[in-house]
Amino acid sequence: MFEHRSQPLLPRHKFVRRAINHVLRGCALVVAADALGTLGYHALGGLPWVDAVLNASMILGGMGPVDRLDTTSAKLFASFYALFSGLAFIAVMAVVLGPWVHRMLHSLHLDGSRGQPR
Repeated sequence: MFEHRSQPLLPRHKFVRRAINHVLRGCALVVAADALGTLGYHALGGLPWVDAVLNASMILGGMGPVDRLDTTSAKLFASFYALFSGLAFIAVMAVVLGPWVHRMLHSLHLDGSRGQPR
């Protein structure tokens, strides 16, 4: 997916396309994680769809739950979803920042202004 350190630095227009692609992938991960949480809050917590979306979004965003959950299964789901959300945040940041970090590290291996590997 990324160029090897023995290859020249990717041209700027191709890099921008790669970075946008990774941002879109990160957004898809956020949408999928929010959909999972929404389904769980609706099915297990018995919340209406709008309240389920609100709770899932708030947990995924790191703000915390809005509605009180009464059943054990709903509380267990909320607990696991909160842990999942923390890991999902790390994964999304890795996907989005990956091209930028790779480009920075790759540029450190290049020789001067020629853009060729050392």
